Amino acid sequence: MTNMYKPLPDSLTIKESGINGLGLFAKESIGQGTNLGMTHLKYSSVTMEDEIFRTPLGGFINHSNDANCVKVEFNNDRWHLVTLRNIKEGEELTVSYTFYKV
Repeated sequence: MTNMYKPLPDSLTIKESGINGLGLFAKESIGQGTNLGMTHLKYSSVTMEDEIFRTPLGGFINHSNDANCVKVEFNNDRWHLVTLRNIKEGEELTVSYTFYKV
C-alpha cells in the first residue's frame, strides 16, 4: 500500500474553539517533540513572487501567546507543526503566529 496524503494526522480533529472559530484538538495524548505534519508550503515561480500556502493542518491552528506547538521550517520551503510539550487528550493545539498579524 502506498502512503496517501492525509489532511490531518489520526491523533487530531477539528472542533469549535474557545479561541476563535474552529481549532485543532488532540483526540489522544501526544508526546512532546511530535512532528504532526506540514502546515505551510512556499511555492516559487519564475512569473510571480514566492507565495506561502496553508495545508488543512495549518488552516485550523489558532494563535496563543502561550502556544503548545511551534512551526519548524524544513528545506527553506515548508513548515511542520511540532509539539513543544506533552498535549493532553481534548486539548486545543496552538502556535504563536509568525505569518499573520494577530
